[in-house]
Amino acid sequence: MNKNFDKSLGFAIHDVARLLRWSFDRQSQEIGLTRAQWSVLAHLHRGDGIQQKTLAHLMDIKPITLARHLDRLEVEAWIERRDDPDDRRAKRVYLNPKATSVIETLSRLGQKVRRQAMAGISAEEEEQFMQTLLRIRSNLCANDAGGPDLKCSTEHDE
Repeated sequence: MNKNFDKSLGFAIHDVARLLRWSFDRQSQEIGLTRAQWSVLAHLHRGDGIQQKTLAHLMDIKPITLARHLDRLEVEAWIERRDDPDDRRAKRVYLNPKATSVIETLSRLGQKVRRQAMAGISAEEEEQFMQTLLRIRSNLCANDAGGPDLKCSTEHDE
């Protein structure tokens, strides 16, 4: 086995992302939403009224999979789908007011998980790390690493 395996950029990013998701999942169990459901709500919080097909692209899931998540969220009145006024074949997805408090809860939990992940890392180190990650993302987007259908943008940066 390669001794540099632990220093592989791709594996390290994947492992950190997996651990962040696991920690968030474990701490959010009482909320009663699946990871897929809160992921939909989080994406909508960043882009309420987005087209359903665009949301599927952003979440990197198949439109039919997203439709199932949306069906469940709509039944529970977390979201609503409306016809797109510019494209009669498309639907736009909107958060309902009910989602506001759960999004605030998820946001606070996300901040808590981030603090746990960044423990012992100075503000300067965190800023440098984020700038490096954003530069990596920009480099990959500029080289069309995600394929022609993947929209790389910074509109969702915090």
